[in-house]
Amino acid sequence: MANETIYFDYAATTPLDADVLQAMLPYFNESYGNPSSVHRAGQRADAAVEQSRLTVSNLLNAQPNEITFTSGATESNNLAIRGLAHRRKVETGANRLVTTPVEHPSVLETCRQLEAQDGFTLDLIPVDADGRVQLDQLGKYLTEDTAMVSVVYANNEIGSINPIQAIGAACRAQGIPFHTDAAQAANHLNLNVEELNVDLMTLGAHKFYGPKGIGALYHHLPGIMIIGQTGGRQEYGTRAGTQNVPSIVGFARSFQLARDSLPEMTPRIAALRDGIIDSTLDNVADVRLTGHREHRLANHASFAFKHVDGNQLLAALDIEGFACSSGSACKTGNPEPSPILVALGFTPEWTLGGLRVTLGRGSTSEHVDQFNQTLPGVIDRLRSVHSLVA
Repeated sequence: MANETIYFDYAATTPLDADVLQAMLPYFNESYGNPSSVHRAGQRADAAVEQSRLTVSNLLNAQPNEITFTSGATESNNLAIRGLAHRRKVETGANRLVTTPVEHPSVLETCRQLEAQDGFTLDLIPVDADGRVQLDQLGKYLTEDTAMVSVVYANNEIGSINPIQAIGAACRAQGIPFHTDAAQAANHLNLNVEELNVDLMTLGAHKFYGPKGIGALYHHLPGIMIIGQTGGRQEYGTRAGTQNVPSIVGFARSFQLARDSLPEMTPRIAALRDGIIDSTLDNVADVRLTGHREHRLANHASFAFKHVDGNQLLAALDIEGFACSSGSACKTGNPEPSPILVALGFTPEWTLGGLRVTLGRGSTSEHVDQFNQTLPGVIDRLRSVHSLVA
């Protein structure tokens, strides 16, 4: 067993940047006022929130009042979809929701709940074998009764990047609001909302070395109005509740650092990713790369292994000293096929054997070399056990 774990699960979460922590600390025990209070302590906190909002809006090429801070990307997705869907239904009668079968559950399950409980109709745009939206199929879903379209910018499980700019342009031409979940994309891709033609965009700080429990929703105003959470007038009336000042400060600082480091970080991480992809495809039998080979996140390698159980694979890699994640929705004692791999057309002997390897600032070529030397042996051992019990 390895003495030290090599962390290859940056798509799940990232460590908090030391500089971000230092920026947050004063707002826990020095400038701890409630931003809604009128006294000086409250106004110092409010100033920190609004400066953070300005930082985020500038990085997105947006306006400050178009940024709502939330508890994370999951809440941002819920707020965007529920808030906009109900607003559009009330104001225009539009009741069709359009998304894809490979979205994060916070998008897909929210849409399904709106269909089951609130009278909406859900349509799923077909994706190709790499999990990307087929643009030639998009037009048929853009009708006068379409309330909104939501398409993930980059898929968390397979890393594929969608043609968001083209999708947004098509939606805008029909006057249909377009939302994208950019949680995985935020640390790697262009986020200029004007260039991308997006009306709503979801972000989560812990994907780019910020704190957990804080996210943001960009929503274009005044053209795109959403029904917000009630109980107070915080966040321009969009999300009620006392703002989490330290985390908001941490969000803005980590976002700024992530965007600043993008030109240097992307080519280095992409080279490490390619080393894992090439070695795995060359040295392991019955393996398929999942997601697009070129149009994928710079830090993301993902595979499906035939006749391999994802839970067993993760446990074996953990013993060897590697923290990875499964591409499947396996849970201990109750393994189920990955919905994403099923949507991509993988047959049952493949859909339990997903592996996601995601890199970050702490990843090195030595880490990749160790992984590449270890993985083939692990797969061989698991398959030997499988053949004995099959």
